[in-house]
Amino acid sequence: MNTLQKKQAVFARRRIRIRAKIHGTKERPRLAIFKSHKYIYAQIINDEKGHTLVATDSRSVKGKTPVECAKMVGLEIAQKAKIAKITKVVFDRGGFLYTGKIKMVADSAREGGLEF
Repeated sequence: MNTLQKKQAVFARRRIRIRAKIHGTKERPRLAIFKSHKYIYAQIINDEKGHTLVATDSRSVKGKTPVECAKMVGLEIAQKAKIAKITKVVFDRGGFLYTGKIKMVADSAREGGLEF
């Protein structure tokens, strides 16, 4: 097993471990984060029904650096959640480490009014 395969296996195990503990409900939907190499995506999901309630991504926001884009995504998801009358969520970092862009999305979503 080469280094890339080991990294992918560790990521997959981490993602499964996180999702086993986190479940979104009507009262506290799940704020799921996905990070590609180019963009960052955030969506609020009711897992009981399997519906996405609110979604946004960094393709629709303007920022100079990736961290600035992540901050804008967090603020925008919080703003859309307020419109949808969602105040409390469960944070799902999607297997990604809680640093950099993931941390910035979480902090700015809290700053925008979401509780988790």
